[in-house]
Amino acid sequence: MIVVGMFFIFMVLVGSAEDGVLVKKNSVLEISFVAPIMDYTGKDETDPFASIWTEEFGLDEILHAIEVAKNDANIEGISLTTGFLQAGMAQTREIRNALIDFKSNGKFVMAHADVYAQRDYYLATAADEVYLNPVGVVDFKGLSTEVLFYKELQEKSGIKMEVIRHGKYKSAVEPFLSDTMSDENRTQIKELITSIWNIMVEDISESRNIAPENLNRIADTLGGRTPQYAIASGLLDGALHYDEYENLIKQKIGVEEDDEVEYVGLRDYIQNSSKKKLKTGSDKIAVIYAQGEILGGEGGRDYIGQGLIVDALHKAVDNENIKAIVVRINSPGGSALVSDIIWREMQLAKKEKPLVVSFGNVAASGGYYIGVAGDKIFAEPTTITGSIGVFGTIPNMHELAKNIGVNAEQVGTNANSVDYSFFEPMSDLFRNVMQESIEETYQTFLSRVSQGRNMPVEKVNEVAQGRVWSGVDAKALGLVDELGNLDDAIAAAAEMAGLSDYGVRKYPKYKSGFEQFMEDYGAVKSKIGESIIQEEIGTEAYQVIKEFKEFTKQEGIQAKMPFSLNIK
Repeated sequence: MIVVGMFFIFMVLVGSAEDGVLVKKNSVLEISFVAPIMDYTGKDETDPFASIWTEEFGLDEILHAIEVAKNDANIEGISLTTGFLQAGMAQTREIRNALIDFKSNGKFVMAHADVYAQRDYYLATAADEVYLNPVGVVDFKGLSTEVLFYKELQEKSGIKMEVIRHGKYKSAVEPFLSDTMSDENRTQIKELITSIWNIMVEDISESRNIAPENLNRIADTLGGRTPQYAIASGLLDGALHYDEYENLIKQKIGVEEDDEVEYVGLRDYIQNSSKKKLKTGSDKIAVIYAQGEILGGEGGRDYIGQGLIVDALHKAVDNENIKAIVVRINSPGGSALVSDIIWREMQLAKKEKPLVVSFGNVAASGGYYIGVAGDKIFAEPTTITGSIGVFGTIPNMHELAKNIGVNAEQVGTNANSVDYSFFEPMSDLFRNVMQESIEETYQTFLSRVSQGRNMPVEKVNEVAQGRVWSGVDAKALGLVDELGNLDDAIAAAAEMAGLSDYGVRKYPKYKSGFEQFMEDYGAVKSKIGESIIQEEIGTEAYQVIKEFKEFTKQEGIQAKMPFSLNIK
């Protein structure tokens, strides 16, 4: 009976999803992001559960919806009411640019929030007018980040991470080696976030007509901490309650104050707009999304495995209608072995068809390793790029075992058959063998970059050592070819293939939430458990636990971003 009831509910939901939403004349598209934004959700349009099982949006879906709305006669404008945007800086900038482009058709964009975090305010400045709740605040103070260190925790717990690395900036492992930040790490973080901040300031300056030096002065003096200060400094156009803001919307679209505004939500409009293809040529460009940490295996929406990516590359190469390939990378890196497997398949693919790479929020270490296989690389100015370096970490419980009275004895047949035990200190021989492997992997990494970027190995080594750069700096150093978004990369691929009329085919397709639910109920329970823990202890504390757990699960040599960076 329960199964029948669930089936009936799903059929009702599917029926409503298929009906779509009627967009009436004189409508306003209401954009409010309530879930994390991924580059790509991989929804299968033929899957009836794809659009009803998740609140998550793909960046590709958001940008497509805004572009469709730009030319939709029934959409008069956009009301942006998002708060606490869960997106990377490159994603935020792409949405911001799409909103600015939307206005080029003579339509309006208005923004209102109860509180503006810096990322939200940056996005909101794409609007014609920006309003805040009269008792709200604009958090505008410059960027910062925080790195946690675990050396003393290891000493107290008796559980430590044995670390082997190459690259003086390879500070992913620094929290396990020290209780303080190294000068090299501090330098790269300061230069990275300063570069990103300068890009934000330049964009805001152009939109709000405030000189960059004045914006920095506002940040230094916390000039947005009250609505009155924010208005006086030019950050805002006014302080209004939502009903007052809505009256301005009504004036924009010529609706009487007593009448209702015809809003259409972003979720519904994405569903409607997905049926409208903006590029419809019979020749196709394949866009393959590689997003998340590089872990290996099949892969999925949240992590990169060789399975789905290699399969997508093969499909793109074998399909005669596909004339060029774009690989969109949004990854902090991970397994060096899996990175090389994907790199090799991309090398083979580009022998058959032009292959262009687009970097999203981050293309660091293994993510950058994959990218250098492209004929041409595009990065956003705010993309975290580079981190050419490798490391290995292995948990060791010797001190804990000794403290609680556990003794481990090993027996082997040959001199090196017992290479490592979690319960014994790492031997010099094992460490030397691991260091040798790290050095060999690093040299391979350098050679891949040297080959892909047409740079001498010595020159690559100068900008390597695990250091990360913004997209702007990466272009200046020759690590990327152009600053631009995914559309720019697709246009470049089309030009290389000699196409003027073409469509886009996206890969891979992921299983819907419903399919995953039916296949692995245990995994769903795990996700529910994680959500409860996160709600109880808070997002930041949960992230600390999650990061520590992920480190202990890493296998093999890692080509990964040098630190967990949460820019605030």
